[in-house]
Amino acid sequence: MDQIKINDLVGRKSYGCDIFFKVIAIFIDDKGQEQACLKGLDMRLLATAPVDDLYKLEPAQITAHWHNFMTKNHNQMKRIFQRRQQDQLKCLNRSIGLVDKIESFDVPGTVLHLDGDNDYLELCLTTYRQLNIRAHGYNIKEKEQSEEISAVLTKHRPDILVLTGHDGLAKGAKELSDLNNYHSSKYFVAAIKIARQYEKSLDDLVIFAGACQSHYEAILRAGANFASSPKRILIHAFDPVFVVEKIAYTSIYDPIPVKDVIASTITGFDGIGGIETKGKFRLGVPKTPY
Repeated sequence: MDQIKINDLVGRKSYGCDIFFKVIAIFIDDKGQEQACLKGLDMRLLATAPVDDLYKLEPAQITAHWHNFMTKNHNQMKRIFQRRQQDQLKCLNRSIGLVDKIESFDVPGTVLHLDGDNDYLELCLTTYRQLNIRAHGYNIKEKEQSEEISAVLTKHRPDILVLTGHDGLAKGAKELSDLNNYHSSKYFVAAIKIARQYEKSLDDLVIFAGACQSHYEAILRAGANFASSPKRILIHAFDPVFVVEKIAYTSIYDPIPVKDVIASTITGFDGIGGIETKGKFRLGVPKTPY
């Protein structure tokens, strides 16, 4: 077997290679055993595993994995654009009642996204562009987000704030209500509290925060509108983007039923939840030819 190295793509043999990971560090634990720090390829998860439990993935497995990943993303985006067409007709009828005579233009909510993982951030920013959402992104480690949040909020003044990266339950943790048993949840909580000092209204600044297995209840109590993970399951890398899209393209006149937000995600209710929130979309008329 090839020696496992940093940046290798692997699966855990003891878990049947159910999740694919990238090796981000290798260290010797206090028992002298070689361990690897892992981050999920398409799940926002941090984990550790013995190096001898890792299986180095074959190129064909990686290709098939990314094909499946992009297929899920494509199908979700196709549903989004179909829904938008229907929503735009409703907005036009409500605003001017002249659907066939006046062209309109869209003014969706703007986004500020802080992500502890640069690879995921770049994927999310690409998807925001494909979805026609104006977004500013910063690669800031989870534990540093509370230190940076005030400055970037003041600079960009977004409608929607996303705080994410990687998370997970500490190995062997049994008390799920203890914030200290999570890798990053306490950092998300700290950053949310500072963001709420900047803007306390849940409708003026909409916040999504969390990653895989995050402490859902603590994140909502801190002031987030939407969070992961109610059932402490893994969430898909693009779930935050799909939550944001629904908020950004729902009219300011409409509260968004939570079920509609969660329906727009890949993971569903076990992975994402939240509270009723107003949309951030505004319709403009007429559309200029210039």
